[in-house]
This record gives sequence, structure tokens and C-alpha cells, in this order.
Amino acid sequence: MKLPFTIIIQWSDEDNCYLVRLPDFPSQPFYTHGDTYEEALKNAKEVLELLIEEYRENEKPLPIPLVEEVIL
Repeated sequence: MKLPFTIIIQWSDEDNCYLVRLPDFPSQPFYTHGDTYEEALKNAKEVLELLIEEYRENEKPLPIPLVEEVIL
């Protein structure tokens, strides 16, 4: 599933892992983490899928993505 939401992954020396923020869903400062960048990204996608499912089950409108598309 293509998810149009922003994922921010940053290294934390304090936590010794990559932390994941989902700014389109601002209720928590960080949603997940991973020991590697790839693991953090995989976990972020899983969290996004769960959030979308929760929003739909509760008939809440999904947030409008902050950024339409970023190509690296």
C-alpha cells in the first residue's frame, strides 16, 4: 500500500537507535524506532497502516499530508 504520509527517521545517540516521527499524526512525538534505518522504516510503515485502519474503523477523516511527495 502506498502511504502518502511523511516519515521522519533520525538517529538518537541517547537511545542508540533510529527514532521515527509521523508529523501528519501529531498526537505523539515518536511512534516507533529501529536498530537500523531499514528496520525503522519498516516499523514506520506498519504503524502508518495501523493508524489508517484505526481512523477508518472510527470513521475519522485521515489527516491531510503535510508534503505531497518528496523524491530523493
